[in-house]
Amino acid sequence: MTTVREIRLKSRPSGLPTAENFELASVDLPAPGEGEVQVKNLWMTVDPYMRGRMNDAKSYVPPFQLGKALEGGAVGEVVASGDAGFKPGDLVQSNLGWREGFNAPAAQVQKLDTRGLPPQAFLGAAGMPGLTAYAGLLRVAALKDGDVVFVSGAAGAVGSMVVQIAKAKGHTVVGSAGGPDKVAFLKAIGCDHVIDYKAEKDLTAALLRAAPDGIDVYFDNVGGEHLEAALTAARPFGRFAMCGAISMYNATEPPPGPRNLFLVVGKQLKLEGFIVSTHWDMLADFHRDLAQWVKDGKVTWKETVFEGIEKAPDAFRGLFSGENLGKMLVKLG
Repeated sequence: MTTVREIRLKSRPSGLPTAENFELASVDLPAPGEGEVQVKNLWMTVDPYMRGRMNDAKSYVPPFQLGKALEGGAVGEVVASGDAGFKPGDLVQSNLGWREGFNAPAAQVQKLDTRGLPPQAFLGAAGMPGLTAYAGLLRVAALKDGDVVFVSGAAGAVGSMVVQIAKAKGHTVVGSAGGPDKVAFLKAIGCDHVIDYKAEKDLTAALLRAAPDGIDVYFDNVGGEHLEAALTAARPFGRFAMCGAISMYNATEPPPGPRNLFLVVGKQLKLEGFIVSTHWDMLADFHRDLAQWVKDGKVTWKETVFEGIEKAPDAFRGLFSGENLGKMLVKLG
């Protein structure tokens, strides 16, 4: 019998989650049964979308259940196997994060070929956030030659990949992030114009200074004032990839809508929301292109790492105060 710890949802948050919304519990794992594997998690991810699953509301994924372990991407190592397709030592991916280990049917884990990359990269740049950037920019926003690209949340896991993919394809990129460290990071990865939104009194004016002729593509991770600024700066027939709106996730009252939404009509803009799971068919192309970009020195990434399962709630909450530079991860093993 192996004892592991996991983080459960104790209560549903109102506004920004607090430590009281989570509880740390211990679970005893027996030897895996036939067709099962036992996995020791090495890394887990925390992502903004998880905030929506903490609400008891219908969405594109079911809500987390009270008193049950949360879920999310994880990379782990098989320590025991009752399935012929897996052996101890195999690296695997799963959606069974927020716990130090687990037993599960073999069909719930996937073998991980790291292709020479660190395993945790497949929770970030080479995983869901990277594919989100790739699909959102190339398919949803339909990036075209000569496009000027604006990215909000540009120093985060998704945003920083959007910046680098656009630059790898030869585009002018404007990125917005908060604070000098994030500004320096964006400049280091080639972002042409960086806006420190925390230092600007008028975000729209700052964007128009950075892109005086306007923008063609907006990759939205933030919503709110950033969306308003992008609507004002957009050129006719601009395309918006609506990926997230982290500025609104903890709102306790409905936030005001964009005051200039009417510009969508006159400028004939296209605003399209998307979920990365709709675009898994692009994964092979993404990994092929990513490997070449990494080889050519065009793509890199940053990680912010908390250590220990007990720190997972702190890592998650840190997403909403901008504590992460690049991908927020929790190291478990």
